[in-house]
Amino acid sequence: MGKSVLLAFAALAAASIVSAHGNITSPPARLPGAAMAKACGQTGVTAVLQDGTIPLENLLPAPASCQLFLCRGALFADNTARVQTFTAGQVVPFTAIIPIPHEGPANVSIVNTATNTIIGTPLLVFDSYADENLPALPANNTAFSVTLPTGADAAAVAANCAVAGACVLQWFWFGTAAKQTYESCVDFTFQAAAAGAAANTAAPVPAVVQSNGAAGGVVQAFGVTPAKRWVDRRFAGRGRH
Repeated sequence: MGKSVLLAFAALAAASIVSAHGNITSPPARLPGAAMAKACGQTGVTAVLQDGTIPLENLLPAPASCQLFLCRGALFADNTARVQTFTAGQVVPFTAIIPIPHEGPANVSIVNTATNTIIGTPLLVFDSYADENLPALPANNTAFSVTLPTGADAAAVAANCAVAGACVLQWFWFGTAAKQTYESCVDFTFQAAAAGAAANTAAPVPAVVQSNGAAGGVVQAFGVTPAKRWVDRRFAGRGRH
């Protein structure tokens, strides 16, 4: 076999390893840039630029300065022009692309970027997400919405998320069998209520748990789920969500 054929085969093999998997396309999510390159290395940035849907495991090993388990290493400094402004009770629609599904738990949460911890409880939880064994993915796997907190929960978010870069809406998905982690982050600032408006004293909005069955979009239950507990156990003591 000639050298050129071997090189071509190696290139194809490498391409198959980094095949697309999934990420958020709307609202505008963090992208890699110069700040990420300084923290994580140019190799990782180049890999994400070539395929924005790769799992964070493809970027391992990473230097200690790289926070891979927060937004897959993407940093606010590279994304100051992509900050969104949200208010209490606002419904935020998301669009995801999942070219290669891997079944596992997923959630969307408000994350404090200084501590890499969830504020409150996840806004949306899938016990089972992106199941490759289904004939087609449910519509709610790639088009879904979250409702931002109200009442006391909104006050807690506002106290932490008034300044751009302090918080993100993070889409987190772990492919159980594939052992691959996917994260996309949306930077935002938050207001608990408009100026002069009466305080919202409604009960906090619990996390919505959706099915990944053939019908899709079926609300099953509310509250903390096995998926959330599983995520907590996996990252216990590591500040990762």
